[in-house]
Amino acid sequence: MTTPRRRIIRSHAIPTTTDQERQRSVQRLRARLDCERVSLARWQTRMRRAFTAVMKHQTRIARLERQIARQED
Repeated sequence: MTTPRRRIIRSHAIPTTTDQERQRSVQRLRARLDCERVSLARWQTRMRRAFTAVMKHQTRIARLERQIARQED
């Protein structure tokens, strides 16, 4: 018969942060936010460019299919 594992219960110490530490962490978070926003803007530009290219190809294909259908009739 197996015995259940014993759980070790530890109290979690609450770290005290000073005003300077808090401001520093907010600054770091803001810097990361700026980097992420720049990255998103770059990706949105790429996506928009790719979407436009796909739309062009789809319209060309549709036009060619219509031309072929007309000539086969």
